[in-house]
Amino acid sequence: MRFVRRNGLFLSGYLLVAVTVWIVFMIVLPQLYMVDFSFRPNLPLNEIGGPDDKYTLENYRYLVFGRPTDEALLNWLHLEVFFRTIIASICVTLLDFCLCYPLAYYMAQVARGGRTRLLLLLLILPFWVNEILRAFAFRLLFASGGMINTALLGLGLIEQPIDFLRADVALYAGLSYAYILLMMFPIYNAVESLDHNQVEAARDLGAPWWHIHLFVVMPFAKPGIAAGCTMVFMLSAGALAVPQILGGPSSLWFTQVIYDWFYQGGNWPQGSAYAFVLLIACILFVLLVMRLFKVGLGEIAR
Repeated sequence: MRFVRRNGLFLSGYLLVAVTVWIVFMIVLPQLYMVDFSFRPNLPLNEIGGPDDKYTLENYRYLVFGRPTDEALLNWLHLEVFFRTIIASICVTLLDFCLCYPLAYYMAQVARGGRTRLLLLLLILPFWVNEILRAFAFRLLFASGGMINTALLGLGLIEQPIDFLRADVALYAGLSYAYILLMMFPIYNAVESLDHNQVEAARDLGAPWWHIHLFVVMPFAKPGIAAGCTMVFMLSAGALAVPQILGGPSSLWFTQVIYDWFYQGGNWPQGSAYAFVLLIACILFVLLVMRLFKVGLGEIAR
């Protein structure tokens, strides 16, 4: 009722209907359809809905064990890609946090006036460029004949170019930069609302800087940190364009496997099963973050 009184009956009704339609038709129903599809066999169009179209666990069994004719006991290729994607996404999330937390604290508690606005502008301006173009720019930077290798060779720090693409340096850098704002702004918003007198009181009592951040600032900013970690991890795990452009020969991303099942192999039930497994992994990560930071879903959403 408070929401209706503040926005009016017409606007409130419109917003509620619009949000409900968006969530149901753009999120809930497609996900449910994907889950249902993941338990179906891969059949020709004329056999879908026929007697052979029955629920099966074969698509999930294939992810773990592979084909029955395979000599290996497990489908090591796809399992390795899946766990590598999850671990790499966690590393990207931690890297973004290490980069964003000091800058967010400086912008929220130290910088004043025009300096804060300038830093915000410098952070936002590069993201006016399309994500794919930024990924290609990173590929040019980290290429064997790119600017970074050229500078290192010119300074005499290396004797031959470093293959940053094969070493996944370009991939980690590109993913970290692609979603850095989604870590920056939640932390900045949380730290900005912290009363600076708490920091000054801790400093007056003789607390070292690391103690202030660990026991004063970070506990207060837990919702922002949790929201940033959640968004960066989920988008990194579900990224497709950046891994395809910046990934090396041996750095296959799980979303690329899903894409191949859908559009190269034409096996939509198998691709749906792989996508649902990735979705479950992301949900488990969100629950783990909520438990680790002891925050609720409402605090993260806020």
